[in-house]
Amino acid sequence: MSVSAIGAILALVIAIILILKKVPPTYAMIIGAIIGGLVGGVGLFNTVTYMIDGTKNIVSAVIRIVVAGVLAGTLIESGAAARIAESIVKRLGSKNAMLAMILATWALTAVGVFGDVAIITVSPIAIQIAQKVGYRKLGILIAMIGGVKAGNVMSPNPNTIAAAETFKVPLTSMIAAGVPAAIAAIIITLIIAKRLSHHGTEVVADHIVSNDEALPSLAASLSGPAVTILLLLGRPLFNVTIDPLIALPVGGLVGMIVMGKVKHIIHYLEFGLDKMSGVAMLLIGTGTLAGIIANSTLKVVIINGLNSVGLPAFLLAPISGILMGAASASSTAGTTLASQVFGGTILSYGVGALAAGAMVHSGSFVFDGLPHGSFFHVSAGTVNMQIKERLKLIPYEAFIGVCMVTTSTILYGVIKILG
Repeated sequence: MSVSAIGAILALVIAIILILKKVPPTYAMIIGAIIGGLVGGVGLFNTVTYMIDGTKNIVSAVIRIVVAGVLAGTLIESGAAARIAESIVKRLGSKNAMLAMILATWALTAVGVFGDVAIITVSPIAIQIAQKVGYRKLGILIAMIGGVKAGNVMSPNPNTIAAAETFKVPLTSMIAAGVPAAIAAIIITLIIAKRLSHHGTEVVADHIVSNDEALPSLAASLSGPAVTILLLLGRPLFNVTIDPLIALPVGGLVGMIVMGKVKHIIHYLEFGLDKMSGVAMLLIGTGTLAGIIANSTLKVVIINGLNSVGLPAFLLAPISGILMGAASASSTAGTTLASQVFGGTILSYGVGALAAGAMVHSGSFVFDGLPHGSFFHVSAGTVNMQIKERLKLIPYEAFIGVCMVTTSTILYGVIKILG
């Protein structure tokens, strides 16, 4: 028995409305899933069954995301993330301020720091530089947002883990597949940021940059991410498979030791778990919603729509990523939804698992910053930007996402460089 397309759409709409009403996203998605299933005509028993089945499919991803908190907590709370960001900005100088902001947020997210935390970390530095060179809020914020997108698409963050888990490919392969999209994001972001550098309200420095002497050295700061990457590269380099479940926390622990921060281990673990638990709970809600949509006729409607206008079947991958990213205003939830709901169908068309995952993943970044998601509000808060002004950036960040997914689609869907 299938949920009707109307029921699936209603599930998404109700979830979005509830999120906009400040209902916690996990509960909003669960409520949306329940109502969507009942209105979709499958009854209470089947609705619950589909929701539980959807959640079961993401348990492995949730576990890996939770242990990733060891590395994330270490990077953020030890000052390693701040050291990496400040080092990039200092080396590039004020003449290349926009590029420095982009690369700083890119580097932090690429090594495993959350996007919102990356912007929070870089923003005090960006604000001081903006004051010196006369930049305004729209320019510096789009620079940091674009850097986050570029880093996230090639990172060991929850969104990439979700894509790798669902399509059953190595995390390192999914990270590598995101590199072209990341390069496109950096280039486009730099162009846009320079054009907007003197637009928007004036920057006011009310943040204090971290005390340089209190931060660990750059080499020590990079030790954790370096060990994690080396362990994850064990499979392609030495034919030794080390699961992210092991590589991510080991990298965090090594980072603590090298930086001499072992005495803070409990605090770092608690902080990392707190950060990741929010994502884990979000994915549980996402799983219930995915269960309803996956067992609905919505994907048939979308596929028929593609066929009716003569579009190639592989476009289902980027389009599903875009749609689900917009529905959830989250690259992690969007990637998970699209992969769970449309993954099997995409693969049945002969699209390779890695290519499909890369296109779905990059598509999720087009509308992941909409107002019903937390990133929209967190990013605005880092530079004290009013909501009305923050809304002006949505078309620009969406364009960056479009360039990312277009790059991936051309390489992996049209040219098929991944087979």
